[in-house]
Amino acid sequence: MAQGQQKTRVVLGTATPGGGFPAYGWPYAEILNATDPTLAIEPINTKGSNENVVSLDEGKLDLGLVTGEVTYEAISGLGRPKANNLRIINATYSQAGMFMVKADSPHKSISDLKGKAIAWGAASSGFIVLARYVMDGLGLDMKKDFEAHLLEKAGDGPPMVLDGRAAARVFSSVDSCAWSSFLHSAAWPLCKALASR
Repeated sequence: MAQGQQKTRVVLGTATPGGGFPAYGWPYAEILNATDPTLAIEPINTKGSNENVVSLDEGKLDLGLVTGEVTYEAISGLGRPKANNLRIINATYSQAGMFMVKADSPHKSISDLKGKAIAWGAASSGFIVLARYVMDGLGLDMKKDFEAHLLEKAGDGPPMVLDGRAAARVFSSVDSCAWSSFLHSAAWPLCKALASR
């Protein structure tokens, strides 16, 4: 890059602190910035996929991390106005949804958690859409069959399990349990994942 040449500023929408998208977005921006000195990609926290897809469609974000389920619904106009200004430039990672409970929990399956308080994740996250699809496939309703807690940010869920406000936290393979300070705390060995039935 020639001296004095200005970098192209690109705003990248991620999600709430403690979730997988910020953990992915910051290194992603760092690597792209190092690879192309003409770019200045700036990751910012947002409310997640649902906010990002609207902001992208309205031209308020240059790039945004959005789950496949939310993208599909947006470009198809399912349950929302059809998005006309979205382009997919690359895939990130797959999300396997898991239920995490304390290691000494009597719950052995998702069915055991019916009627219990569940921390589902950040309310505006695409992970909630994924969780809804998975629960539908199991013949369950995340809001009717469980005491659903939709969070302000993904990182709020693990402490709810540890202090007993929730029987379980639903997370993706790279979500808050994998990427937050929770992983580095003494609490991680106190938890286990559940089977689907």
